[in-house]
Amino acid sequence: MIEIAQEDEKPVKAFLVGLAKQKVKFARVADFSQFSSNKKQNFSIFQQEKNRLFEENETGEESEEILSDQSADESEVIFANFGSNPGDDDFLPQKESASFSELRGLVHTLGYDCGGFCLLSRLQPAPKFGMGSGKAAEICQMAKDSGCDCIVFDFEISPSHQRNWETLAKIPVLDRQEIILRIFAQRAKTKEAVLQVELARLEYSLPRLAHSYGDLARQRGGSYGSKGSGETQLELDRRQILKRIAKIKQDLEKVVKERNTMKKQRQKIPLPRCALVGYTNAGKSSLLNALTGADVFVEDKLFATLDPTTRRLSLAGGGDLLLTDTVGFIGNLPHSLVDAFKSTLEEAAEADLLLLVLDSSDFAAMEQYKTVKRVLEEIGADDVPVIVALNKIDSAEKFQLELLKENFAEGFCISAKQKLGFEELIEEISRRLLGDAETYELPLDKTGLLNLVRKNGTLIEEKWLDDKVSVKARCYGKAKNQLEPYRV
Repeated sequence: MIEIAQEDEKPVKAFLVGLAKQKVKFARVADFSQFSSNKKQNFSIFQQEKNRLFEENETGEESEEILSDQSADESEVIFANFGSNPGDDDFLPQKESASFSELRGLVHTLGYDCGGFCLLSRLQPAPKFGMGSGKAAEICQMAKDSGCDCIVFDFEISPSHQRNWETLAKIPVLDRQEIILRIFAQRAKTKEAVLQVELARLEYSLPRLAHSYGDLARQRGGSYGSKGSGETQLELDRRQILKRIAKIKQDLEKVVKERNTMKKQRQKIPLPRCALVGYTNAGKSSLLNALTGADVFVEDKLFATLDPTTRRLSLAGGGDLLLTDTVGFIGNLPHSLVDAFKSTLEEAAEADLLLLVLDSSDFAAMEQYKTVKRVLEEIGADDVPVIVALNKIDSAEKFQLELLKENFAEGFCISAKQKLGFEELIEEISRRLLGDAETYELPLDKTGLLNLVRKNGTLIEEKWLDDKVSVKARCYGKAKNQLEPYRV
């Protein structure tokens, strides 16, 4: 594999290759005679007309038709699909797919600049490059003309294809999976995260060892006429990597045992657990900080945090719960990363409640929701109760927010930045975890149970009478069991 040559203080320029977005089956004609010279206003009109067409259409099925790119002066434009965020110079949705737009964010997070891009309408399987040799030569020439230092594909390429591409382009060639692995390697801080990322990178690089050598016949040891030619450098390196993988797995087992010990200590405290899950950069860490006053690292980039963080959240009226921030999900998440971060993702599977955070300002929010649900199924957390929180409502377009409200009628609109909608959200979390409020009548000699309620539940109302104490509360675990005989 060719390494990227990076000069000091000069960012790497990447040439991106991806697929054009897919369209919906129904192609409808929309009236755009009201277009003005204001491009942002034009985009708003486009979205309103688009929503109207979706309401009229009953199926909403998808197709492979390409959006016809007509000028703003024409009175009719064919509408065919949801678009990504509009560019500064375009009032129509761009043709690049949501996945390709996400690749831009991944490259930016890694610290690379986008020097150019090429969108493919389709892929024609070919043995050498995964596409036609003519198109491959064209992409390499475009990357060279743009002065790019590497080529990044939005889809997975096989080790043999990667070697052929690098031979043709004379510059490093990466795919989406390797970009994600490099980001994780940059962001990993704790011992567990570092080991998990190293394990994933080694397993990814193992079938690509041949790319590291121009001459695979290099050998070490032995001499002619004596002990034989010895092992090739490739065989030696492969064995060393396998040994390193085995060592990392042993170290991870120790770390997991330590984590389980800490988990058992937390479980001794009878507190319900809620896990924050969602797409990367949806605002989970910001929400954890806003709700609990934590100081988790926050940045407007993908995968800003990798390590789970647990904090205590105090509920209104008394009572606490444990709130855990987990690693963000992403489309086409490498299976090696899912396996490597299994112990981390188990925080979500073992929680009593999942708070699924969606970025309501992102036009791809629905696709991101489907991705999160798919990953939750993979880790065995699909049967855990879920509350949907539509975050970033302060920066979301009105039509986008209304559309999400229709799809998530029981969701909660919040803003972690402005601390909006927290009261209703916390109330719902309390109801889900602690149950509905119950009324209890405690004898005067059992008033010590009130302290248990305050520690393990929410004390809503307390009335001292002549011969008893009337209590309205939500309880969890041990407190609920001890109060059950006194429930009215």
